[in-house]
Amino acid sequence: AQPGEFTERAFLNDKIDLAQAEAIADLIDASTEAAARSASRSLSGDFSREIGELREALVHLRMLVEATLDFPEEEIDFLQKADAYGQLDALRDQLGQVLARTQQGALLREGIKVVIAGQPNAGKSSLLNALAGAELAIVTPIAGTTRDKVQQTIQIDGVPLHVIDTAGLRDSEDEVERIGIARAWDEIAAADAVLFLHDLSRMGEAGYVADDLEIAHTLAARMAPSIPVIDLWNKTDLAAPGAQMQPLAPLAGRQGSEASLSLSARTGDGLDAVRQRLLQVAGWQSAAEGLYIARARHVEALQAVGAHLEEAHAQLNVPGPALDILAEELRLAQTALNSITGEFTSDDLLGVIFSSFCIGK
Repeated sequence: AQPGEFTERAFLNDKIDLAQAEAIADLIDASTEAAARSASRSLSGDFSREIGELREALVHLRMLVEATLDFPEEEIDFLQKADAYGQLDALRDQLGQVLARTQQGALLREGIKVVIAGQPNAGKSSLLNALAGAELAIVTPIAGTTRDKVQQTIQIDGVPLHVIDTAGLRDSEDEVERIGIARAWDEIAAADAVLFLHDLSRMGEAGYVADDLEIAHTLAARMAPSIPVIDLWNKTDLAAPGAQMQPLAPLAGRQGSEASLSLSARTGDGLDAVRQRLLQVAGWQSAAEGLYIARARHVEALQAVGAHLEEAHAQLNVPGPALDILAEELRLAQTALNSITGEFTSDDLLGVIFSSFCIGK
């Protein structure tokens, strides 16, 4: 049997839709109980039913708009009497609710990429080990011990977080360490969130503070403002009484970066607060009982639907709307919606989806 062959046959024979077919693979790959329960809900059709309700509302609205194209002299009155405006607003609200749940489901499946960055010996490897609950990275007092990235996926409330420990950021003459630092910046550029670790026990050293500020400027220049950078002040167990956590101006104003956190990666003090902040910047709300699993492509498709509905809304609210353009925007919205359940899906997309399955299945 080819990868995904039996599931593909079920899909092609209309036993399940594409979202349910993907849920089978997600159920097999589920690494937490929450992910398995959510995948089961998608497999049972919960997600597909919500998409079906959206489709029905969209089709009804399309019917009204396209019917008016046959009666150009009465088109505006006809749409007003049928409350096309109200139907479109209700459809946009319904889409927003489905999109929010879908983003939560995608987060439960995909997780986010979190990079630990900072100067050498700030405690990055110790933090990775503490979050993972295992000795994954080598920890020594020698600066520059970590030369390459160390990655581990951890679970917080069922949400997978792909945490990456990187080489300490500094100017170095060591060729191997310089390669590691370059890789660290590559990982930072691709991160969904960055934990910027500071050594609280060294905040009295002017040179250390200046180097931290330089890293902050580089982070601000290289990363999009939407990517949160969380300031973590490590080694509270070693810091002098009254040691100050100095805010770094270049990183101010980023979403999820509002307040610094202090911790001791060695003792575990403050670690729970770090975990909760990571869930917050990931956008996780709560493990709702009715949550279904979803994929990034589902989120992208629903966002495309939203963009077309926004265009339709704008067109409907101008004097003398061009109903042919309005009808086309609604058609494109339905096409994007249909791609989720496979109503109209290219063979190339099917090949990509089912090739990721186990042999058979």
